Amino acid sequence: MQYDVIVIGSGPGGYVAAIRCAQLGLKTAIVEKYNTLGGTCLNVGCIPSKALLDSSEHYHNAAHAFTTHGIKLDNLGVDFGQMVKRKQEVVDANTSGISYLMKKNKIDTHFGTGSFKDKNTITVKKADGTETEITGKNVIIATGSKPSALPFLPIDKKRVITSTEALSLTEIPKHLVLIGGGVIGLELGSVYARLGSKVSVIEFMDGIIPTMDKGLGRELQKVLTKLGMEFYLGHKVTGATVNGDEVTVNFDTPKGEKKELKGDYCLVAVGRIAYTDGLGLDKIGITVEERGRKITVNDHLETSVKGVYAIGDVIKGAMLAHKAEDEGTLVAEIIAGQKPHIDYNLIPGVVYTWPEVAAVGQTEEQLKAAGVKYKTGSFPFKASGRARASGDLDGFVKVLADAVTDEILGVHMIGPRAADMIAEAVVAMEFRASAEDIARISHAHPTYTEAMREACLAATENRAIHI
Repeated sequence: MQYDVIVIGSGPGGYVAAIRCAQLGLKTAIVEKYNTLGGTCLNVGCIPSKALLDSSEHYHNAAHAFTTHGIKLDNLGVDFGQMVKRKQEVVDANTSGISYLMKKNKIDTHFGTGSFKDKNTITVKKADGTETEITGKNVIIATGSKPSALPFLPIDKKRVITSTEALSLTEIPKHLVLIGGGVIGLELGSVYARLGSKVSVIEFMDGIIPTMDKGLGRELQKVLTKLGMEFYLGHKVTGATVNGDEVTVNFDTPKGEKKELKGDYCLVAVGRIAYTDGLGLDKIGITVEERGRKITVNDHLETSVKGVYAIGDVIKGAMLAHKAEDEGTLVAEIIAGQKPHIDYNLIPGVVYTWPEVAAVGQTEEQLKAAGVKYKTGSFPFKASGRARASGDLDGFVKVLADAVTDEILGVHMIGPRAADMIAEAVVAMEFRASAEDIARISHAHPTYTEAMREACLAATENRAIHI
């Protein structure tokens, strides 16, 4: 079978690339190792985690906030089996939706492990051991990533688990020891903290969500501490042992003292690593970085082999589904002869705890390191009428603008619906808006997004109205 484009991997990057190729009139095939489409994001990542986050937040509000609203409940409890069942129903609906989109766009789907025979020929090994070959003028590698592990800490997937297993537990942990204070760990940790688990976070760095603005990390830690989570920052995990239903995690304090925590589950969430196993890259002369297994690409996301592209988690940059989607679209349009572009500085990052955390552009730390003169404006949600009405008073919006031109250089927020609110900042920065531009735009009242306007007002000659 001959195609214009073969996409290996059906996650957000892969399936979006395939659809855009088909829209542009290219005969397209997609190869997927597992028996459902959607990759990590739809099956064991973004979508199922958000389903559990929403379910656990509903329960937490019912248990702790409803009485404030005048709502009384008796015999409140958690049917964890139903919660996990609903999560799977959400996943199934999304993956079946991707299958529909493949058929709608006349994209051939080949289930099996894809590997290069040569740069234009892909061998697809099916689950039953049989093999087929397909050929394509262009190939897009979109195989995503898998959870990273610590070499001295074996993962048994029963008591020492990754994010994949944490999404399908059969019980609520009594004490979840979480290794890693990044996005994935904190989201899943907050799920179980809301449901009553004791959650202990051990983080090697001196703050949580260390890649984001430090102010966001400090505020999020404060909020999660109120939720009952405890934090061991600047601590180094040295090992873990399993004895029956108990896990003992050993770690060193910043002063070198030996400590341990005992729990019934240990979630290892220390990042993700590019998944390039079994692709046969060596057969076509592509090498990967020793650490991280990343594939090197040029500005067009083409590898060292002409006609072979790579997108998403297997190349440099943040491991984000929407980054992969944008890259999939870009490569499809380049193959079709168009000239698209991506501004990587304007790809937002989000943490789906509650309150949510979101950011785009440069942090204060980055601007200081680059010697850029900037001004800042901040507005707390406790001063927002909409946030006070809903009871979501934690957090703030911070806007960073050029000290001379007033152009917005970065926006960092933690608060209700920050994941949706960040889109306004992305649009503003795409059009190189100034803080005053946003300050002069009418925002509906009362809304959470007024906090964005107020932060811009604060950055514009300290003109915030409500603080």
